[in-house]
Amino acid sequence: MVRQARQYSQSGLYHIIFRGMSRQNIFEENYDYSKMINILSDLKREMNFAIYAYCLMSNHGHLLLRESATGDVSMIMQRLLTKYAGWFNRKYERSGALIGNRYKSQPVENDEYFLSVVRYIHQNPLRANLVSSLSNYKWSSYPEYLYGSVITDTHFVLSMIDRKVFEKYHQEGEGDLYEVSDRVSKSEEYIRHRIIQIMDGREPFEIASLPKSERNEMIRKLKVNEGFSIRQIERATGVSRGVVEKAIKVDK
Repeated sequence: MVRQARQYSQSGLYHIIFRGMSRQNIFEENYDYSKMINILSDLKREMNFAIYAYCLMSNHGHLLLRESATGDVSMIMQRLLTKYAGWFNRKYERSGALIGNRYKSQPVENDEYFLSVVRYIHQNPLRANLVSSLSNYKWSSYPEYLYGSVITDTHFVLSMIDRKVFEKYHQEGEGDLYEVSDRVSKSEEYIRHRIIQIMDGREPFEIASLPKSERNEMIRKLKVNEGFSIRQIERATGVSRGVVEKAIKVDK
């Protein structure tokens, strides 16, 4: 299939979405999120672009940025994702692609749409049932709008609406506005956090390093007790489909 050419934004504003290959996790622990933010911060200083919103989830991320020169967005994303993927692969002693082959970039051309994108990005953790309050999710720019900017250029949005209006605006829903362009599976986030609960705080990928008998028993619990599908277990844990299938078939 021939790829569609990217649309260029007249305003220089883009809503960018990137995902793990086959929707696998690209952040396994808190330091991984911090590393991505640090790389983004360094790159922002080097390439002089603006960040108006971001949100990092376990297997995908959102950015709303304004490039300084037409076409910069491609270089920004290439450098960001290449550097992070290389670091992640070295840390977890893995090889191969981490990020899906092609990030999505959607031009943002008017104020109303711009504010809707800011809200949509910030509401990701709420829609995934990770938090009951947006201010409690530390891997997004929302807390920066309330407590002070770190890497986000909050002044631009807050020149359009004041902080109280900003908070109230974020309590409203977006409906199905982005369902076609960015379908996020809430169940994947739920599965990850359910496994963390079952594993007493350990991350899902740690199942792969358990002794074989313990690993298989945990996989069977996820299938039988929790009702997760083989595909869901594979995505959440990183354990291959073949291993998952064999573990489920083993007689108890």
